[in-house]
Amino acid sequence: MAMGAGEIEALIKAALPDATVTIEDIAGDGDHFAATVVSNAFRGLPRVRQHQIVYAALRGRMGAELHALALQTSAPEQEQTQ
Repeated sequence: MAMGAGEIEALIKAALPDATVTIEDIAGDGDHFAATVVSNAFRGLPRVRQHQIVYAALRGRMGAELHALALQTSAPEQEQTQ
């Protein structure tokens, strides 16, 4: 059974409560998604580690219930002080 966008978002938010998560069904088939995840937890981490954190949040569902997930991850922009 495929995962819905809401379930993907909920799993990511459970692991990264401060995250801003945007999920898009890129093929319209409920099986291929793109996710943009912005979290302070990513600050100072390489992109590969950021993606590993998101995949871990999905609790082994990648490749089974979730066929494809294109990821964009980042830490929030820091405010400039003057």
